[in-house]
Amino acid sequence: MKNFALLGIAGYIAPRHLKAIKDTGNQLIAAYDKFDSVGIMDSHFPNASFFVEFERFDRHIEKIKRNGVPLDYVSICTPNYLHDAHIRMALRRGADAICEKPLVLNPWNVDALEDIEKETGNSINTILQLRLHPSIVQLKNKIDYSTSKTKYEVDLTYITSRGKWYDISWKGDESKSGGVATNIGIHFFDMLHWIFGGLQENIVHVYEKHKASGYLEFEKARVRWFLSIDEEDLPLEIKKKGQRTFRSISIDGDELEFSSGFTELHSESYRHILKGNGFSIQDAKTSIQIVHDIRNASIARGGEKHPFLLN
Repeated sequence: MKNFALLGIAGYIAPRHLKAIKDTGNQLIAAYDKFDSVGIMDSHFPNASFFVEFERFDRHIEKIKRNGVPLDYVSICTPNYLHDAHIRMALRRGADAICEKPLVLNPWNVDALEDIEKETGNSINTILQLRLHPSIVQLKNKIDYSTSKTKYEVDLTYITSRGKWYDISWKGDESKSGGVATNIGIHFFDMLHWIFGGLQENIVHVYEKHKASGYLEFEKARVRWFLSIDEEDLPLEIKKKGQRTFRSISIDGDELEFSSGFTELHSESYRHILKGNGFSIQDAKTSIQIVHDIRNASIARGGEKHPFLLN
């Protein structure tokens, strides 16, 4: 049984990590969040110590280590801009890190974290759960064994409506979240790179606070993408159903069905990590570069535009 600590336990994604720790037969010994709405701990690890001040959390970890209680892993679910610092804290406390995506916001942060991995001998794992989704794995196998020399034509559309709270929270601050392409798109960009190979071109047609769109070309695919948190971008038929989210990936006109099968992917990620087969810094590097370049790109007028921009 391994000992875990969790940073950002009051956040949206933390329950999946709590479940994963429990599902894999391990225990949470300490947690931190500056917000104290953490009653969810009662249904998972009610005896774990909890702190609303990072300094007291850090002191507690040092104290229990001196008393012979090892800390094996630190799971990091904090706002994106804090990931780098919290990963460093985990490794310096002798633990391996498990960090939500995006691992960091900038490519140069990746290089610095590689150095601290070497210095400490501890490892950094990131959650790239789409790589474990059965439909995505099946698609990758199909692409890998295909002998076609023609690039696939891919349209990626993801609209997930967010309310006024979004702009007030850290997610609405690009310096903290990386912006909409990073916050809601990075796992899709990682998936596309993983399936279709190396990136060859990255063009941005729209980059706004609530939406972004562009064109990516990989070794095996030409991808038009559109990401938005604005409910006005939802297709009419989705609005009529009262739904607030629309997700679509079409490949040569065929829809990829992956609407289900997500509930166990964090637990499956933890199983891989505990066996030493987690996704590393190097696995995350390309998608971090993609979203960094999207944030800093000049807006292109021409080129292959997503169908939503042509209406």
